[in-house]
Amino acid sequence: MGATLTYTEAELVHGLKARDERIFSYLYDHYSPALYGVALKVITDETAAVDILQEAFVKIWRSIDKYDASKGRLFTWMLNIARNTAIDSLRSKAYKLDQKITDIDSGNLLSDPSLAVHLQVDHLGLSKVLELLQREQRIIIDLAYFKGCTQEEIAKILDIPLGTVKTRMRNAIIQLRSLLTQL
Repeated sequence: MGATLTYTEAELVHGLKARDERIFSYLYDHYSPALYGVALKVITDETAAVDILQEAFVKIWRSIDKYDASKGRLFTWMLNIARNTAIDSLRSKAYKLDQKITDIDSGNLLSDPSLAVHLQVDHLGLSKVLELLQREQRIIIDLAYFKGCTQEEIAKILDIPLGTVKTRMRNAIIQLRSLLTQL
């Protein structure tokens, strides 16, 4: 039976600064579950959290020289890197665009009950009025008003010209206005 190898925080920092891959491997093995947990709490997507974990460890490896023991423990510093990496990912345009595309692909544009906006306006009967629009118009209205996309983003998501988005949106708004005045 071999003894379990442990390191002090100072040994970990020294080993990382010396680019010791055994120390880095030890750090990954012992701290990745906690850092993954932080990433998952922010991003709530397991696949994305794994990517964030990898990115966080790359940042830890590359920026260990910026670590200052007088400002806090190594573990706290690493947690902050993981958390900030997850927040940056959440705020990134690529992540937001991916989430919007996922919504379109899954066909949940207007029927997703978890969308608070839909639940709030449902008492107005807006969901039923939106169902009267053509599918392409519903998608554009949903992306613009319920998902917060710009017309440029909608054009990219749907892979259609910006002018087409503007025309469909204008026609949808005119039709909605007409339908709502009939109620």
